[in-house]
Amino acid sequence: MTIYEAKTHLSRVVALAEEGTETVLTRHGKPVARVVPLAPQRAERKPGAFEGKGWIADDFDEMTDAELADWYGE
Repeated sequence: MTIYEAKTHLSRVVALAEEGTETVLTRHGKPVARVVPLAPQRAERKPGAFEGKGWIADDFDEMTDAELADWYGE
């Protein structure tokens, strides 16, 4: 499609992109640009979506004296 046609029928070019069609724009018979569909948007994140789906062991934050010494480089 020529740039002139694209300007004249911009709504049609956008509709084609919405349908998933790529449109190549030309100037004097040479391709100069592409109008492509946007990648789908990620779903909106919801806080708490993973609540209750994981667990932490009761002794998660307990360390022995030897482990503490190793951790702090003593």
